[in-house]
Amino acid sequence: MPHDPLILAFDTSAAHCAAALLSGETIVASRYEDMARGQAERLMPLLEVLLAEAAYSWTDLDAIGVGIGPGNFTGIRISVAAARGLALSLDVPAIGVSSLDAQAFDAPRPVWSLIDARRDHVYAQYLRDGAPDEAPMLLSSREAAALEGARIGPNAMADSAPTIARIAAKRLAAAGPTPIPRPAPLYIRAADAAPPRDPAPVILP
Repeated sequence: MPHDPLILAFDTSAAHCAAALLSGETIVASRYEDMARGQAERLMPLLEVLLAEAAYSWTDLDAIGVGIGPGNFTGIRISVAAARGLALSLDVPAIGVSSLDAQAFDAPRPVWSLIDARRDHVYAQYLRDGAPDEAPMLLSSREAAALEGARIGPNAMADSAPTIARIAAKRLAAAGPTPIPRPAPLYIRAADAAPPRDPAPVILP
């Protein structure tokens, strides 16, 4: 007998650890915790709590939804790696959803989706209805102010896990039997890490 797809979605692309569980069209459980660090240690226990709270187990899941950024480099890697690992072990698809898509989920299109990228910049993407979207980009605040058309944001990305779950459900239904590509991090800005100042150690024979 067919059942409503059960989708676990999570996101650590900003200073938070967020997760939501979607059954059919209903969010049956969700958690959101502000945290600047520690998402790698907190994510899996949070997901365990979420499943237990809704009386489901890992094997009940039909798909994984994951936030792929743009945002914090380390946070994005944590979520995407976890989603890929869970999808492989549970034999379910993992579906990547960008923060820009999630923010504009209910907004009439076409629309510019803008997210605070700090340092007087924003992540931006022009999202169309029924036509290919523009590629996401990094703009200065001055460039963003000159954009024409409707916009949403820029905002510091809030809890997007429930929306990620809903978008993942739509993409799962639309894909049917077609395999869904594995999620990949959406990096727009170059990494902040600088090369080490000290010379590399000399390896003695």
